[in-house]
Amino acid sequence: MALAFTRDEYRRRATKVRRQMENRGIDVLLVSDIANQFWLTGCEGWSFYLPQFVILPLADEEPMWIGRAMDVPGARRTGYMSPDRVHPFPESHVQRPDRHPCDFIGNFLGDLGYSGKRIGYESDAYYFSPRGFRSLQAALPKAVFVDCDVMVNWERAVKTEAEIAYMRRAAATAARCMHTAYELIAPGVRQCDVVGEIYKLQMAGDPELSGDLTGLCPIILAGEAGTTAHPIWSEERFASDQPVAIEVAGACRRYHAALCRSLYLGRPPAPVTDTATAVEEGLARVLEAVQAGVTAAQVHGAWQAVLDRHGMKKDSRIGYSIGVGYPPDWGEHTISLRPGEDVVLESGMVLHIVIGMWLERFGLELSETVLVGEKRAECLTDFPRELHVKALA
Repeated sequence: MALAFTRDEYRRRATKVRRQMENRGIDVLLVSDIANQFWLTGCEGWSFYLPQFVILPLADEEPMWIGRAMDVPGARRTGYMSPDRVHPFPESHVQRPDRHPCDFIGNFLGDLGYSGKRIGYESDAYYFSPRGFRSLQAALPKAVFVDCDVMVNWERAVKTEAEIAYMRRAAATAARCMHTAYELIAPGVRQCDVVGEIYKLQMAGDPELSGDLTGLCPIILAGEAGTTAHPIWSEERFASDQPVAIEVAGACRRYHAALCRSLYLGRPPAPVTDTATAVEEGLARVLEAVQAGVTAAQVHGAWQAVLDRHGMKKDSRIGYSIGVGYPPDWGEHTISLRPGEDVVLESGMVLHIVIGMWLERFGLELSETVLVGEKRAECLTDFPRELHVKALA
């Protein structure tokens, strides 16, 4: 399997992370976030439901990967490192009440000479359990564990041209999925049947590259489910005089681009059209505000001004940094567009900006995945933003 990037690019990424390690006095970093593992090494596979780590020494040498023995060939096949940098823990440690993979991994780190060193770890990674952490501590009682949560994530925030190219492909997939949703959603059609067609398009990707399973499943907000932000589809059928919001994404080499749109089956009443007008205006003003040098809070302020003018209220954030993602999320856990966030946007960052309103009787969503530029934001998808009204016979 061809590497997604050059070996020099992976080495450059490791060098960036090592600078942060040096600043924090870290001797070795245990990377448990699967998106960070992929970004640092290219190692790929559905093996992260069990403990696995990328081990990044402060010394200028290739990272190591350690995981389940049966998954070692996959890591060697997909990662950029030499085969001897990929290591197994034995099958005897898989899902046992009396032992844990991190017992073995901790001893492995000790054998490497890190038993009394400062070891960085990611405290809030999805697949790193409290039991795993306790096992590492027990195996390395003299080590000092330093919380380095989202340290690697921040190094991913500014994208290279090669990364952006994958995200453009993902954006094209997202647009195809949304076109299909618009075509298929109609009274009497089941939600699950529409989602099935979306998944087909997501996996197919484009003529040159396959698609990937997206970090978040397709979201359909219809009927009572429209009052919440992240409902799961069902066998329910769409109905006449119903607003429907859709959130989909494409993923190419794990790089995501997401897209939200809304439609109405029939003639929309005034509350729906009024909300849609506010949402469309809000996204337009936010996009005007996005450029290098402004803060995340300033971007949110553009939306807040629209809310105030329309007499509306929304407490949740309106966007976040997006890129490499694995279930259950495609966000990078770094930048959030909300009040009080003083993070300054930089050219090359990519944001998913979501202007959504979830009210008592319905919900509407509108979003763009945007590339931050020096003077403006570039939308990676090209798809109509207005409320799509589907007239019924």
